[in-house]
Amino acid sequence: MYGTINPINDSFVESKAQQLLESNKINKKYFEKYDVKRGLRNADGTGVLAGITHICNVNGYYFQDNEKIPTEGNYTYRGIDVKKLIEGFTSEDRFGYEETAYLLLFGNLPTDAELKQFNDILADYRNLPLRFTEDMILSAPSNSVMNKLERSILALYSYDPDPEPNGIGKELQQALQLIARCPVIVAHAYAAKRHYFDRTSLYLHIPQPELSLAENFLYSIRPDNQFTKEEARILDLCMVLHAEHGGGNNSAFTCRVISSANTDIYSATAAAVGSLKGNRHGGANLKVNEMYDCIKANVNDWNDDDEIRNFLIKILNKEAGDKSGLVYGMGHAIYTLSDPRAVILKEVAKTLAVKNGLEAEYHLFEAVEKLTPQLFAERGREKPICANVDMYSGFVYRMLGIPQELFTPLFAISRMAGWCAHRIEEVYNPNKIIRPAYKAINQKHNFVPLAER
Repeated sequence: MYGTINPINDSFVESKAQQLLESNKINKKYFEKYDVKRGLRNADGTGVLAGITHICNVNGYYFQDNEKIPTEGNYTYRGIDVKKLIEGFTSEDRFGYEETAYLLLFGNLPTDAELKQFNDILADYRNLPLRFTEDMILSAPSNSVMNKLERSILALYSYDPDPEPNGIGKELQQALQLIARCPVIVAHAYAAKRHYFDRTSLYLHIPQPELSLAENFLYSIRPDNQFTKEEARILDLCMVLHAEHGGGNNSAFTCRVISSANTDIYSATAAAVGSLKGNRHGGANLKVNEMYDCIKANVNDWNDDDEIRNFLIKILNKEAGDKSGLVYGMGHAIYTLSDPRAVILKEVAKTLAVKNGLEAEYHLFEAVEKLTPQLFAERGREKPICANVDMYSGFVYRMLGIPQELFTPLFAISRMAGWCAHRIEEVYNPNKIIRPAYKAINQKHNFVPLAER
């Protein structure tokens, strides 16, 4: 049985672990020798062109006379600047995630009638299949909400009478159901986690059809169902910022790779959740949180830039934090001078910090953002480095009263619209199965009979 202690098994694993590591180690010289694009990135940091998309464009630099020139970051959904999109619905005091999802899927902004119909459909699709929560979530709870979300998406395949790819109409229905149901799955998975692992009372709430996705999420994760309009508006804004980020990010590319094999939407989006769970992708917001807990515990005066600077040097020297030498929340594969998502979230964080009496903690975040590029420059780094979306997102979530276990799941809920858009674009265009090459560098060996080994 899994988890049973067996000294013989443990001894074998311990003795063979180093051999396993050595037999799979690849000398870095081979990457240069064969011009391998590590991480599918070119030598100048740009991404290897792997596809064409209408969905999202992300910009952080431009080329002039073959020189890469850093610029302020911006990104667009279906050609619309995300800042303008946000200004549009916030100026009209509306929630924006649903119309953002519509835009990503259909390529244009909805009319008032189309948006109302879209919202009604999402409200209708929010209800999980009969006994899904009992059989798939409560009967096998997980300490990781992301793990439970991934498994639950796969489980939805069993509740779909026609789960395999079967035309664009069926694909749209499945996509809308996933967008609507994932927040409910996360809320129930979180309730199960708290009940079975944290030993708290179990609260399961039924989604309310008149509430937006952001409102319903806050309604569902709180025992008393209470939330403010401001909280819901800020969460909705965060979800719009996270809804999509181009086909090259790891989770969207994962979704496209798996979709290119012409498998079902549940397999493709569950894999995307698995990608986002990693701390080099969506899980990075948890690493930011851990890093700041360490900084706060070791820096006495959060307003003293010199003390903060000295501790950041320890982090970079692998003497503090998780000893990785990384300053989490800083740097991005595309953005150079600024990450537009971080710029917006920083303003939100500042407003909330003042309201909640957390100005000193806000200064700590701001100081790390300011000092880290200086320290990298002193170490010879010529490329600019900016705060990324993870720098302030966790801080904002905490001030909204959202627990840490839900930081990355919220990212997944938001990104489901983008994943579904990328899947549809991949499957319903004349593309090929994605199959890059790997260079084998092992030497040939003769087979040795068992008795002679």
